[in-house]
Amino acid sequence: MQRILSSELPRHAGARVTIAGWIHRRRLLKQVAFLIVRDASGLSQTVVAEPEQRAWLETLPEETVVAVEGTVTANPAAPGGVELTEPVVRLLGEPAQPTPFDLYRPVLSPTLPTQLDHAPLSLRHPSRARALRISAAAAAGFREGLDALGFTEIHTPKIVATATESGANVFALDYFGRPAYLAQSPQFYKQQMVGVFERVYEVGPVFRAEPSDTTRHLAQYTSLDAELGFVTDHRDVMAVLRETLAAMVARVAPLAEGLTLPEVPAGIPALHFSEALKIAGAPADEPDLAPAHERAIGEWAVREHGSEFVFVTGYPMAKRPFYTHPQPGDPRWSNSFDLLFRGLELVTGGQRLHRYSDYLAALAARGESAEPYEPYLQAFKHGMPPHGGFAIGLERFVARITGAQNIREVTAYPRDLHRVTP
Repeated sequence: MQRILSSELPRHAGARVTIAGWIHRRRLLKQVAFLIVRDASGLSQTVVAEPEQRAWLETLPEETVVAVEGTVTANPAAPGGVELTEPVVRLLGEPAQPTPFDLYRPVLSPTLPTQLDHAPLSLRHPSRARALRISAAAAAGFREGLDALGFTEIHTPKIVATATESGANVFALDYFGRPAYLAQSPQFYKQQMVGVFERVYEVGPVFRAEPSDTTRHLAQYTSLDAELGFVTDHRDVMAVLRETLAAMVARVAPLAEGLTLPEVPAGIPALHFSEALKIAGAPADEPDLAPAHERAIGEWAVREHGSEFVFVTGYPMAKRPFYTHPQPGDPRWSNSFDLLFRGLELVTGGQRLHRYSDYLAALAARGESAEPYEPYLQAFKHGMPPHGGFAIGLERFVARITGAQNIREVTAYPRDLHRVTP
């Protein structure tokens, strides 16, 4: 279609052009009507003064798709400082049915469950659409940052034969008469691909059958995974993560008007898990950080370091997957980390085991047979370098950037304990 976008109108002052989009709002006055059209780039205003066309416009509900041919005329009060005059409006489909809520209002009024029930409509609202644009920009920044560091993008299976995390929270399925699972992460495959490309990343869905009905959990979310070889320890992984986050924030910046973007420090503060427990006021034998602990540590990082990011390293080995590398000299702890962002866990990562014999010992220590993992472990029989990686939850990142109170607000079609539609 020969059309221009609303954002391009100021460059065409005085010209006769065609725009197309959805009727966002109609303001019907006695003599004229103002037609606000929404397209992918924003809003534009058209002045309809011809009586017959104004009367016809009155019959068209909001969200009807139209094309408008008109003359671009200066008007400082209009979006972008211009509007269309002397228009010819034509339908590009059937008149829309009435919507269950108004999309032209600055704030969506229905409850979140109602918005999610009508996701094909609510996602058209500029606030919901903006969150998805930020999500797309963050993923693009992730790719750009890692491309610049010599990483190769990969795509791995989402139907797998074994549980990635050695846990029970997997979605089982019947795969042509034999059991299989939806992948909890691309962990096994991205480690194997270190043996091919040394540095790899993936952007893709992961599935967690965790019975968690909270504002921060989803049964399916987008994971930004990276894995790199020839590391000294987990600190090399943390350094790459810092560069990646900086690239993500930079890519989001043009969309962040009105938002407070974080500064990614050149050196993100880090503290050992045992020290984090003290700061959080938690018992010394606590095996993990609760949400309240994460918030306390986040507040400490802002207060002491002026940073909205903070690394917690050395989580107990008992709470980490079997492929995690223990801390040299004290195997109670691991060479792993979480990155907290504004008081919430955003990233998990660390150094992995890379010797086949260590994998056999780690599985045996947990009472697991190595046999189900042989397709994964074969890479380690044939030489693998010291390596590590991380995974960022994209929706959590966007929720923290936008200030959303519920991760579902920044997810197009969330999947959780109660929702598999729309």
